Amino acid sequence: MKKLLTAGAAAIALMAGSAAWAEIRIAHVYDITGALEAYAKQSHIGLMMGLEYATGGTMEINGEKIVVIEKDTQLDPAVGRAMLAEAYGDDNAHIAVGGVGSGVALAMLPVAEEYERIFVVEPAVADSITGEAWNRYIFRTGRNSSQDAISNAVALGGANVKIATLAQDYAFGRDGVAAFREALAPTGAEMVHEEYVPTDTTDFTAAAERIFNAMGKVEGDKKLFIIWAGGGNPMGKINAMDPGRHGVQITTGGNIIAALTAYKELPGLEGATYYYYEIPQNPVNEWFVKEHFARHNGPPDFFTAGGMSAGIAIVEAIKKAGGVEDTEALIAAMEGMEWETPKGKMIFRAEDHQALQSMYHFRTEVQDGKDYGVPVLVRELGIEDMDIPIRNKR
Repeated sequence: MKKLLTAGAAAIALMAGSAAWAEIRIAHVYDITGALEAYAKQSHIGLMMGLEYATGGTMEINGEKIVVIEKDTQLDPAVGRAMLAEAYGDDNAHIAVGGVGSGVALAMLPVAEEYERIFVVEPAVADSITGEAWNRYIFRTGRNSSQDAISNAVALGGANVKIATLAQDYAFGRDGVAAFREALAPTGAEMVHEEYVPTDTTDFTAAAERIFNAMGKVEGDKKLFIIWAGGGNPMGKINAMDPGRHGVQITTGGNIIAALTAYKELPGLEGATYYYYEIPQNPVNEWFVKEHFARHNGPPDFFTAGGMSAGIAIVEAIKKAGGVEDTEALIAAMEGMEWETPKGKMIFRAEDHQALQSMYHFRTEVQDGKDYGVPVLVRELGIEDMDIPIRNKR
């Protein structure tokens, strides 16, 4: 009887182990609460839709069920590190996704290296994530600061163009300005002033006056380029100060639809964007837009598209690698991997695992039935149109 019990217990343990082994565990470690909550919500919806789309609705890969674990970083770098370690260590996540705020994402990168597991960064933007802070376990589906900068430089730069910048005083803002300054140089434009303010700034009077004073000392086509994430509405508030009396035109990149309400005050504003649901024309985006309208009573947004791109990339990588247990096989599968997203083709560059992708030069229009400035396509900037620097020094 003892032998039978022992054999039975062993069989039960084997079955339990097999059941656990048959799960693909993906942790979404992101800023559920905090100033970037709206971005985070979009990212998660997109991630789940991407996993669904790429698995044909089964949420399984080769018979193994996908389990998604959510962790809240609270937009705190220390919490982010702890949550990612918990996901890998306690929850046995095979792959993690996350990092909405760049500061939090940067804090989490060494954890992926410590546990030797894949961390897909989406949508944090700072160049340093795939630059000096990068390690070989990091892949980014989101665009980086250089992609933002180069696409906006192409859209805005030119001879006799004088540009001032306003950005938040942390990695996202400073990396963005540095990349934009570098990207402007070949266009003939000149950056004449940089202004940095705290992330929670709501009164832009002093910053705007410093910008106007600096721009008053130069001649040319004067533009103020704003790099901003979250609330505060710097564009609307500075526009209310009548920058036109100083000969200054406000410009900026794309943003979520809620933020585009401020763009309605500036018809004709030009810049470059990562995504707007009416711009890409491809089968993935067609499914994405249709399903998002049906499920959420509205269009997919900036970060929903990013989340979906990450979800599709993860499924395609697991299929290509033959599973999730061998991290080295996953890295080999993902380096140079091409896959289709709502934006069209993306490619993980082998050297730094940055996703190369299209960006879109837009001009805002006021359209009936929409309470925001609509970014209308001027031209698509494809992968081949942008020489994105490799900033990884390893």
